Order: sequence, then structure tokens, then C-alpha cells
Amino acid sequence: MPTPNQAALDFLLTRRSRPAKTLTTPVPDRATIETLLTAAARTPDHGKLEPWRFIVLEKAALTRLAGLVEERGAALGIDPDKIAKSHAQFATADLAIAVISSPVASEKVPEIEQVYSAGAVCLALVNAGLAAGWGANWLSGWASHDRDFIRDGLGLADHEVVAGFIHLGTETNTPPERPRPDLPAITTWVNA
Repeated sequence: MPTPNQAALDFLLTRRSRPAKTLTTPVPDRATIETLLTAAARTPDHGKLEPWRFIVLEKAALTRLAGLVEERGAALGIDPDKIAKSHAQFATADLAIAVISSPVASEKVPEIEQVYSAGAVCLALVNAGLAAGWGANWLSGWASHDRDFIRDGLGLADHEVVAGFIHLGTETNTPPERPRPDLPAITTWVNA
């Protein structure tokens, strides 16, 4: 019989992301960020391909990206309310880490599995932040899918995309628990 890590299991059974708009300073320092990134980088990566990378966005970079959101949103004719929401995602943030899906040419590992790995890195980084006592939230939004925004704002190569922006900071309030999935409705048991 395996020996459970009850503290880790209890954490996973009760974890709750914190809305990015409720996060404030202080934010994790560089050493803490490196620890959180180290934890996230332990995500299964399909034969050591490491098909993802990190861009740590501090306040000045987030302010620059907020301006670029307004510029790109206007150029694309995005609804002003959507522009404002995306602008606030960057303008009010003090720290975010962009997880970049950066697939590697491989005969053995399909690109989609590498993209899944980048998504797993996002969740691992959120969980590492929460486990370390910080508020954490995984966001994306229309700007994260706009080629010009991610190229000009983040310097991404043509084959790269944003898997998510992980916001980290001090939580100002604990959100109420939300309804969770109905496990029997989403689970099929197969024994033959």
C-alpha cells in the first residue's frame, strides 16, 4: 500500500485560484520566483523536449503591454469593454509570468502533446505559487492569441504561442468556494 502525502493531497483537494484583479504587492522576489519556476519545470515534458519557456513580466513590462493591448485592440476593432478588461489585466498587475508554448520538432512526440505539456506547466506554476502562500491566477484573453501582440510585446517566434499568463502576488481577500464539477456526470468507469 502506498504511503500518501496527505498534506499535498489536502492542498490539491482544496486549492483555489485567486482572481488576478485582487492580487497586490508585495510580489514574490527573484529567488522565490526561481523556486516556483523550478517546481513548474518539473512538469512531464515528453522525453526532455522542454517545449515551453518562461517570460517573467515585472511592473514596467506589464505597463508596456497594457499600452500595446489598447493599440492592438483599436487596430483590430475589438469591443471597447474587452479592450478595457485586457488592459486592466496588465495595467493593474505587479507580476505575471508568461508561459510560452514552444514546440520542438520531434518524430516521436506530436506537437499537440507538447502544447498539453505547456498547459500543465501553467497549472503547476499556479499550484506552486498557491502552495508557497501567494495568490495565483492563470489568465489568457484575446491579446494572448494575437500574433502582433505576442510578437511585438513578448518577442515570440512564429512557432510560439502564449499558454497563459500566471499572475502572482499577495491576495487581498479569499474568494468564496465555487461550485465544482459533478464527478459522476463526467466520469466513466471501464473494467472490460
